[in-house]
Amino acid sequence: MSQPRLVAGVDCSTQATKVVVCDAATGEVLREGRAPHPDATQVDPAEWWTAWQTASEGLLDGVEAVSVGGQQHGMVLLDGAGEVVHPAVLWNDTSSADATAELVSELGGPEAWAAATGSVPVPSFTVTKLRWVRTAAPGAAARAEAVALPHDWLTHRLAADRAGIEDLTTDRGDASGTGWWSPTTNSYRPDLVELAFGRSLALPRVAGPAEIVGQTSFGAALAAGTGDNMAAALGLDLQPGDVAVSLGTSGTAFARSAAPTTDPSGFVAGFADATGGYLPLVCTLNAARVMSATAQLLGIDLAALDEAALESEGSKGLVLLPYLDGERTPDLPHSTGLIYGLTRATSQPSTMARAAVEGMLCGLADAVDALRAQGLPVQRVLLLGGAARSRAVQALAPALLGAPVVLPEPGEYVALGAARQAAWAASGEDIPPTWEVAVGKPESPVMSDSEAAHVRELYAAVLAGSRPLLARTKNWG
Repeated sequence: MSQPRLVAGVDCSTQATKVVVCDAATGEVLREGRAPHPDATQVDPAEWWTAWQTASEGLLDGVEAVSVGGQQHGMVLLDGAGEVVHPAVLWNDTSSADATAELVSELGGPEAWAAATGSVPVPSFTVTKLRWVRTAAPGAAARAEAVALPHDWLTHRLAADRAGIEDLTTDRGDASGTGWWSPTTNSYRPDLVELAFGRSLALPRVAGPAEIVGQTSFGAALAAGTGDNMAAALGLDLQPGDVAVSLGTSGTAFARSAAPTTDPSGFVAGFADATGGYLPLVCTLNAARVMSATAQLLGIDLAALDEAALESEGSKGLVLLPYLDGERTPDLPHSTGLIYGLTRATSQPSTMARAAVEGMLCGLADAVDALRAQGLPVQRVLLLGGAARSRAVQALAPALLGAPVVLPEPGEYVALGAARQAAWAASGEDIPPTWEVAVGKPESPVMSDSEAAHVRELYAAVLAGSRPLLARTKNWG
C-alpha cells in the first residue's frame, strides 16, 4: 500500500500556533501540534517562530508543501534587512481608535474608503496602526522600510532563501484586510500607506492563490498562505448560500461571493478570499468570552451556565450588550458591556445566563443580516468555534440567526484550509482538491421565531438608545 502524499497547514492565530499534517488527497489529519502565544495585543514576532518550532516538532517528515494561515490585520514593521523594529500590533489592539477616525475623515468619509478598498477602516485594520505608530513610537517608525502581516512574516521566515525585504509575499485575501489594497482592482493603493504613515513603505508582492513562493529548509514547497478567515472558508469548503458563523475569541460571519462588495456603513468588510473570489465578512470583538465572563460573574462554570440558560423560560426583557472588550462591529471601540432591564425578577442566574447567550448571538445575527443586505443568500449557517459546542447556543441560534444551522465536525479549520491550499499549490491543478467536511445537527431549537423577533427588537432598541453612552464609557475610567 502506497504512502499518502503529505501537506502541512499552519494557523498562526492570536492565541497559538497550530500545525496539521494531512493526506493531500483526502484532507485526513494524520499529525498535529500546538504551542501557545503570549496573551497580549502587541507581540514580538519571534514568539510566533518559537511557537512554530514547538508545534511542528516531529511532524514534518515527508511533507511536500506547507502553507500559513495567519491572524489578519497585524502590523509587522521591518527595516531594510528584514529585522522587526517594533512589536507586532495585533488586530485586537484598539490603540488606533483615534487614528481611525482621523483617517476616515481625511480621505473623505466612509463612502470614499468603501469605494477605494471595499471596507471602511476600524481600529483592527493595519492602515490605522500605521498612523498610530507614527506618534506612539516615532523611533521605530523612522527605521521602518517595509510593512507585512503576520502570515507574510512567518511565510518569509520559513523560506530557506529569504533575503531582507526583497522577497516578501502575501496573498489577495490577507492583503484585503490592510486598508491599502483594493479587491475591486486587485491592486495596492500606495497613496493610502502614505496617507497613514507619512511616507511610502515596501509592500509584499501579492502572490496567486495556488502559487508556490519558495522552498523551506526541510525541503517542502511553500505556498502563498492567506488570512485566517480566508483559510477557514477554504477549510470549510463554503458553497453559495453558506454563511460561516464562528464563535471564538472574536465572532465572525462570512460567506463567499463571486463579486466584490462595498458597504459604506462599515459593517461588512469587503475582503477577498483565498481562491480568487471574495469573502464579505463581519467581525465582532466579543463572542465566546461573553459566556465565560458571565459564568465567572455568576460563580458557575460553563456547563452550569449552559444548563441555566436552557432552563430559563426566557430573558424576560433582560438585555446584555456584550461589548466587554470594546467593539469593532458596531464601531464602538471605547464601549463596555451594558445590562438593561435588571429587576428583582430578572436578576436570577438562569435569566442572566440566557441574556448572555442571546446578547452574543444577537450581535452575530446583526452580522448575518448585514451579509443579507449585501445580496448574499443565507440558506444555512455553519456554526463553529468554541462556543458552538454550547447546547444553549445551538438551541437558540436557528431562530436568532434566521436560518437552519449545522455543526461542522470540530477541527482546526484555519490550519486545514492552509493545508488544502498547500495541496492545491503542490498539485498544479486549476481548483483546490475536494476534501469532505462532515457536519452534524445542533441541539433541538427552544425559541420560536416570534420570540426571537422580540428579543432582537429589544436588543436593537437598547443599542440605539445607549450609543451616546457606549461611545464614551471607557474614557470615564
